[in-house]
Amino acid sequence: MARAVRDVRYEMPCIGRLVTAGPAHPRMRHTSAVQHIDFSYQWSPEAGTRSAHHPTSPLRNPLMDMLQAVRSAGSISGAAKTLGLSYRHVWGELKRWESLLQQSLIVWEKGQAARLTELGDKLLWAERQAQARLAPQISALQAELEKTFAAAFDPGIHLLTLFASHDDALVHLQQFSARQGLHLDMRFCGSVDAIRALNEGRCNIAGFHAPLHPSAKTLIARTYKPLLKTGQHKIMGFALRQQGLMVAPGNPLNIQTLADLTRSGIRFVNRSLGTGTRLLLDDGLDSTGIQASQIKGYEHEESSHAAVAACVAAGQADAGLGIASAAHAQGLSFVPLLQECYWLVCLKSVLDSASVQMLGRILQSQAWQVHLNALAGYAPIPWPGQVQSLKKALPWWQFKEDSAHPGS
Repeated sequence: MARAVRDVRYEMPCIGRLVTAGPAHPRMRHTSAVQHIDFSYQWSPEAGTRSAHHPTSPLRNPLMDMLQAVRSAGSISGAAKTLGLSYRHVWGELKRWESLLQQSLIVWEKGQAARLTELGDKLLWAERQAQARLAPQISALQAELEKTFAAAFDPGIHLLTLFASHDDALVHLQQFSARQGLHLDMRFCGSVDAIRALNEGRCNIAGFHAPLHPSAKTLIARTYKPLLKTGQHKIMGFALRQQGLMVAPGNPLNIQTLADLTRSGIRFVNRSLGTGTRLLLDDGLDSTGIQASQIKGYEHEESSHAAVAACVAAGQADAGLGIASAAHAQGLSFVPLLQECYWLVCLKSVLDSASVQMLGRILQSQAWQVHLNALAGYAPIPWPGQVQSLKKALPWWQFKEDSAHPGS
């Protein structure tokens, strides 16, 4: 059964400037203003009971409820009974607020009905005004909270936390899978950071990318291999995508290879350290003998493919390494350098969970494959959503060679 948001509560921290009170209150000092309002909410299996103050509104404040109850009952004991609280609690809270506000809220006279001071009356008046003005927004907020929490209690809806290297197709997958009842709580970071997050238990799935057939001695293989363990990690193929150089429309500087980045006057924009694309660049430089110091702008870093593309589009750089979809979105030309595989990796222990099983079915569905194939720079992988071992999926895992040459 879906739970209902019973009410939205607000608190009034009193942090205003203290000023000396007038002669009517010779021993009191007061705050000039309530500087901010803090909100919280609570939910219950059923709608619950509204406050006596505003029976039709979900917006409540405990102090206002107590003041209204005192006004209606004419006593602290009557107010406590109305609110279902103890006399000691109501009395203590009212005294606490009087101390914080440094003004009286209740006229405490023995033998007479308790009544509100002018400040107490003004507080209730101010809340009535706010409630009247904000009623539509308050109701909309409550409805949105109830709708969102209904999903949390629906057994047919599942959630996966995913840390991943930035990828445009993953954004599409997030939207696509949500319509199928699988919500991806996604955070983009570097490929290396994503796998580390998985190993540290901070996510259920990690996304990283690598060329299809790199040698076991490449920087890419040497970086990923210590993070992924056979028997512990399992991977799923997500997509094939193009990595290349994003350049100005028409490629006026005729930038075709990584070597062209060393030409005089060429300005490059890089990806952040720890990202798969930065790793791909450094691996390419290492294999071709190019020094990072030969590339102007190597130290200029951006956090995503979209940011790199925007930098080139704005004329702040002449080239950046990234994916075709990011170049396409900014109207840039794209020089493909290689096709790589984007992988999703999880721990073997979660393979049988309903959420991971659902992800696999979505990735294998014809509808998703058609959607993926329509994205610029992407192509379906031959084994989408199929769980595979590291040895089978990553042929550069050469354990025999590693045993013979530990330093490789």
